[in-house]
Amino acid sequence: MSLELYSYWRSSASYRVRIALNLKSLAYAYHGVDLMHSGGDQWKPAYRSINPQARVPTLVHDGQRFAQSLAIIEYLDEMFHQPALLPRDPEGRARVRMLSQIIACDIQPLQNTSTLRYLRETLKLDDAAVNAWLREWISRGLDAFNAHLEHDHLSGKFCHGDTPSMADCCLVPQMFAAERFGVDPTHYPRLALIWENCNRMSAFAAAHPSKQTDAH
Repeated sequence: MSLELYSYWRSSASYRVRIALNLKSLAYAYHGVDLMHSGGDQWKPAYRSINPQARVPTLVHDGQRFAQSLAIIEYLDEMFHQPALLPRDPEGRARVRMLSQIIACDIQPLQNTSTLRYLRETLKLDDAAVNAWLREWISRGLDAFNAHLEHDHLSGKFCHGDTPSMADCCLVPQMFAAERFGVDPTHYPRLALIWENCNRMSAFAAAHPSKQTDAH
């Protein structure tokens, strides 16, 4: 079996997949793709031949290529069953997917490299305006995520019960990004506690951006 991950150290989407791989104790070859170097190595033909969308992450499993972090995590969960990252019951699976998509679909795309480059280079927003944009949309998304946890009382040590799920794979990178972009994580005590519980686990700690070979 061969697993390869094309990743950028600070990419939230890549961070999610690194956590999932680590939780399942899967060894993989790491290939750094520098999203900032000379306009972004993701746009070069060598990487676009691997992922035509020119985004990270890309997982290669025995020659088969997969993109989009949530699709990759669900694929890993179906191929390597333990520990499960989605619950077995339909209601639980739907809830974990819902929480994951709040982050992966509603928050993170508004903070990614291409969005911020457009704000700065095309719309000519200065750093203060860009930072205000980031704080607004990250806060709105985390408000919604937190409200779901407060409403249904199905979280425990982690987002769904007392074992890590795909939702935690998404939450931890988003909390890292929130802090980086100036959103105070202590505004969300429940999320901060889950974040802390996750980061005590080696699978999460080893996936941290600072621990990656391409970190700078």
